[in-house]
Amino acid sequence: MRKPFLGALAALALLGAGAAPAVAATGQDATATATAQSTSARSAPAAQHGPKPVDFAGTVALSNCSGSLVRLPQSRPGDAGLILSNGHCIVEQDMPGAGEVVVDVPSKRTFSLLNGKAEKVGTLTASKLAYATMTDTDISLYRLTDSYAAIEKKYGIKALELDTKHPRKGRDITVVSGYWKKTYACNIDGFVYRLKEDEWTWKDSVRYTSACQTIGGTSGSPVIDNRTGKVTAVNNTGNEDGERCTINNPCEVTKQGKVTVRQGINYAQQTYGIARCVSANSRIDLDRWGCRLPQPAKK
Repeated sequence: MRKPFLGALAALALLGAGAAPAVAATGQDATATATAQSTSARSAPAAQHGPKPVDFAGTVALSNCSGSLVRLPQSRPGDAGLILSNGHCIVEQDMPGAGEVVVDVPSKRTFSLLNGKAEKVGTLTASKLAYATMTDTDISLYRLTDSYAAIEKKYGIKALELDTKHPRKGRDITVVSGYWKKTYACNIDGFVYRLKEDEWTWKDSVRYTSACQTIGGTSGSPVIDNRTGKVTAVNNTGNEDGERCTINNPCEVTKQGKVTVRQGINYAQQTYGIARCVSANSRIDLDRWGCRLPQPAKK
């Protein structure tokens, strides 16, 4: 989990990044900037399986993170679009605390929509922060002012589909960062019963193999299953310094309470349960049958 780091903006400008948004802070960012800027759709690894190679179409850049335009299997063309990112990437308030759930907050946040070559083709605008939490998972969902049909007609970009099935161990995956215009290819190494970072605890997290060395700014990136082409998780954190259960140093906890620290390993949160919590016209309905996303505390 990497918080925004506004001080990096000047460095990006010096490197020719122009109006690139502020980067999320990690100890690796300064050395990774030049590499990230030079790695674009031209050098993005092709998917080994699936209907087509994984590219940047449908991903977005936030002011501090990455994200994606996503749809559900039940979504209709006239439904309002949804942007998926991390709970820790929201700007409407501070990061949600442990146990906190944010729903239906007015927002005018904007997102840079990318095509397959990682070129910005337009700007999408939120009408509200529909949902955000860092409890059990680390997700945010923004409801847009435009429908899926309107976005496709104006920009020629289709939304990425959220998978409704649990991710599978060993699958080839691609983490696609709209912020950095960079991809990371690896495999799902396994699943973590509980992933703990400071005050937050996440359930059944996805652990990558070591090839996915994600950095600050990749938070919120969609994790694509190369075989299906669908979003199977959302990138959110990694253990940078080998510390135990601290900020930017999550630890793994088993059912028996055994704690394991894996320095240099990165993680994502599963997204297959989101579809059960979305009703007509992309509205978040936490009382919908089968929805297991955390709910706000009862008043």
